[in-house]
Amino acid sequence: MFEPVIIGNATLYLGDCLEILPTLKQVDAVITDPPYGIGEAAGKNASRGKLAKVTPFDSDDWDDKPLDRDTINYIKNLGIEVIIFGGNYYYLPPTSCWLVWDKVNGKSDFADCEMAWTNINGAVRLKRYQWAGMLQENMKNKEVRVHPTQKPIPVMEWALTQCKKAPQTIADPFMGSGTTGVACMNLGRKFIGIEIEPKYFEIACERIEQAQKQGRLFA
Repeated sequence: MFEPVIIGNATLYLGDCLEILPTLKQVDAVITDPPYGIGEAAGKNASRGKLAKVTPFDSDDWDDKPLDRDTINYIKNLGIEVIIFGGNYYYLPPTSCWLVWDKVNGKSDFADCEMAWTNINGAVRLKRYQWAGMLQENMKNKEVRVHPTQKPIPVMEWALTQCKKAPQTIADPFMGSGTTGVACMNLGRKFIGIEIEPKYFEIACERIEQAQKQGRLFA
């Protein structure tokens, strides 16, 4: 039995999602950013590795290959509504509603956009939010990068609001540094997160706890 860490509206598990997911019930939505298999782990891509403040990373193989089809299908069936960043790397059914994040990178080795597959009935949606090197859209409230594939909080908040059924409980089986969880705390939703790397799990716990403290302060 896996013992979760409970932080307010967040239930966080340290471990392998393939072992933990069978113990969970279906949730309102899954919003996740799984490994794509493009070698981002352990600073293999120098330009990305330098941006993350936490080095060296716990292991160097978590992004060596994409998830297999059975794992993706398992994750896809966990949520009533599902958003999978990097969905273009996987075998997923056709969808009318891709979420496209324009990173406003300019000339760099970073991708111009990232695409999220959804099972949502709607049109393609686009969000422009700069995340290029040391430049960020909101430089006055600049986010500290602690993970090589970290997403901006506003992007994950935007993704959450694209769900049509106003989900109250959101799961992320690949929590990383906890950005999806922070977005959920900011928007007053319940969150279930799973992360296999102890270092990132601790960071996620800290970030989610801080988001809840800020929410209570503003309230």
